[in-house]
Amino acid sequence: MSDFNEIIKGEKPTLVDFFATWCGPCKMQSPILEQLKSKVGDKATIVKVDVDANQELAARYQVRSIPTLIVFKNGEPLWRASGLQQLEVLERKLEEHMTPPEA
Repeated sequence: MSDFNEIIKGEKPTLVDFFATWCGPCKMQSPILEQLKSKVGDKATIVKVDVDANQELAARYQVRSIPTLIVFKNGEPLWRASGLQQLEVLERKLEEHMTPPEA
């Protein structure tokens, strides 16, 4: 995942889901992320990172359990949680870091 650093550098928040294909809670998280994407549209980016295929990246962000979700903005991690997260929690965390529209 060579473009990961470019993706998380953006002005809009990026939610990264560190997951594994064999992980039960990760499979349950997936449809929640789909719903979230349809709600936030292009105001935020949602990226899935397979920890088995990207072990170095998972190690860099000290992902010890999955799913682990991290919100980045301007390359900085601003929030993280491990375990299954509900839609409302994720939506609120992304909205906290969205740039308000110009008045």
